[in-house]
Amino acid sequence: MPKSPYEFTAGNTPDAPRSDLPELLSALAEDLRLVDYTLDGVARLLGESAYAALNRDQIIPALLAAERAVRQDEGNAALAAVVRLWLLAEPQPSKSLDAALKGIRAEGLQLLGLVEPVPGGTLMAAKADLRPYGWEGTEDDKADGNGGAELWVASDLAAHQQEGVLRHDHVLGIGQASTTLVQTTFRRHTRRTLDLGTGCGIQAFHLLHHCEHVTATDISERALAFTRFNILLNAEALSVDPARLEDRVSLRVGSLLEPVAGEEFGLVVSNPPFVITPRSAGEEASGQFTYRDGGLPGDQIVAALVAGLPAVLAPGGTAQMLGNWEVPAGAAWQERPEGWVPDGADAWFIQREVVSPEEYAETWLRDASESRDRQHYKDAYAAYLADFESRNVEGIGFGMVLLRRPLSPGQEPVSRFEEITYPIEQPIGPHLGAALERQDWLSANSISDAHLLVADDVTEERHQRPGAEHPGVILLRQGTGLRRTNLLSTELAGFISACDGDLSAGQIAGALEALLGGGGAGGEGFDAGSFRTGLLAEVANLVRDGFLIPAPE
Repeated sequence: MPKSPYEFTAGNTPDAPRSDLPELLSALAEDLRLVDYTLDGVARLLGESAYAALNRDQIIPALLAAERAVRQDEGNAALAAVVRLWLLAEPQPSKSLDAALKGIRAEGLQLLGLVEPVPGGTLMAAKADLRPYGWEGTEDDKADGNGGAELWVASDLAAHQQEGVLRHDHVLGIGQASTTLVQTTFRRHTRRTLDLGTGCGIQAFHLLHHCEHVTATDISERALAFTRFNILLNAEALSVDPARLEDRVSLRVGSLLEPVAGEEFGLVVSNPPFVITPRSAGEEASGQFTYRDGGLPGDQIVAALVAGLPAVLAPGGTAQMLGNWEVPAGAAWQERPEGWVPDGADAWFIQREVVSPEEYAETWLRDASESRDRQHYKDAYAAYLADFESRNVEGIGFGMVLLRRPLSPGQEPVSRFEEITYPIEQPIGPHLGAALERQDWLSANSISDAHLLVADDVTEERHQRPGAEHPGVILLRQGTGLRRTNLLSTELAGFISACDGDLSAGQIAGALEALLGGGGAGGEGFDAGSFRTGLLAEVANLVRDGFLIPAPE
């Protein structure tokens, strides 16, 4: 493939870790392994409570636990020094780092841009956050040879690790949104994939485990420098040859879909800079937080991606992303997103949360530590509220978006917009992929001819008043996936009770027709045709949502 004019290959970008010193990267990885700087190693050092507090961005319990661990056993000193340096952002004596990381030493860390000297002393302070990251992988992953991985991920220091407002080209680390997208993406072998807005590269790491080639884009050169550093630091775990990075990874600098125009991918994932931020006259890009702010007014960044992503999908390809959308006063939440989807594309939006303009402003001002200056906080808060008021916005929705390009141009597109605010199973990605497969099965098969079974995770609840002859409410519940609940009619409940795979759906519907007065029995006011059509439509919905599944042939 010809080299793209947007290609990013720099290994020495200002204010970012260097990735052009392979010997030092190898030495660092080996040293981190030797001191057990892993998720399990850090958890053992700190203990359950302090480790849980650290995951809530509370540093003090971890500081105290690290000190206690060293007092109890000097053998913990090396790991404690590394944890204090990067996870707790506590400057460490150079001699402590030399002793802990014997291969690279403090001098090597400084050459890589991971630490800097504290003026007037012999201490080294972290210039970046470098932390363990990993996942186990599902049983299916392991069967395919794509099991878990233990990595180290560098990003900028977070708000709780430093004073003042974050820099505007801040490179975000492992956060709730990035892990949500990881859990949302359904994994399948794909030749070419796109990680749009890669940040420090979290999505790319997962993609490399089940995809042949990953193109990672970002508008920030610093973000791409972090991604390049992280991939090369973890080259062995990610099955990447450091000398031939381009065989598996292409890094591109540019906005939105511009760096990949005219290309097609089997899978696209994106945690874009979707945060809705007030715009002001004459503002410059340097004044925006690039990791979260796409520079467009309102929710136009998400609208532009939803409209444009199907054009870079190969036939049958999917795109999965997170996003925000504005909900105008008096409107249904899906009205705006429905208008973004281009003709012919499948779309599935799941709204997970809705917040008020006030809650939204508080969240994102706190995110960038903008609440520390009272007057700035007041002015910025007022700007958020005025911005939302100018568009009559009463709520902001957050959720998951799945887009797909149908395999054939004439295929009827699927459009689903639903709100699911209760807890769901994680990772949800495999269940979303299974839902698409069921939708395709429904498109290709006659529901009337289908032999169906009740899914293993489905249970039924019946509620009735004391002494009542029949239940007033019959509920069907899923125990896994999206954990839906379906209110059943008596007829539909009867249909489901007969789904043991022996009779076809049409045969069960016919029996119910006869029982209720159809099929020649002459029940007064009973329309057999309407009954059958309506019942089978409800059955198809239960198949689509995974309550019923086709019996094995």
